Amino acid sequence: MAQKSFHRTDRVSAQLRRELGTLVHAAVREHGLASTSVSDVEVTRDMAHAKVFVTVLQAEKAAETVKALKALAPEIRYQLARAVKLRHVPELHFHYDESVDRGERIDNLLRDLPDLRGSGDAD
Repeated sequence: MAQKSFHRTDRVSAQLRRELGTLVHAAVREHGLASTSVSDVEVTRDMAHAKVFVTVLQAEKAAETVKALKALAPEIRYQLARAVKLRHVPELHFHYDESVDRGERIDNLLRDLPDLRGSGDAD
């Protein structure tokens, strides 16, 4: 029998990402935090813990926003438990997702490079 290529943790992660996106958006609006979105969720194999990666529109307010989300984690977890049909809802650990900032920095570096195609080409 062929092995499953899509594990239960992947399905749970996708479901949590969808639900947490809505819950985090509501929490951010309610508490006056910087605009935040959930970029990824990684669930441990035993489904006891979930790393929630968030991106913050205003990078200078990222640390403050993640700190607030960590403080709100029990409340968000409670709301999540009411929204999903899981026997055990994982403990939430919020982390700032630096991949967007890193990609933006690389894009700016590439944009600032001189044109490498050469100006001697006759087009």
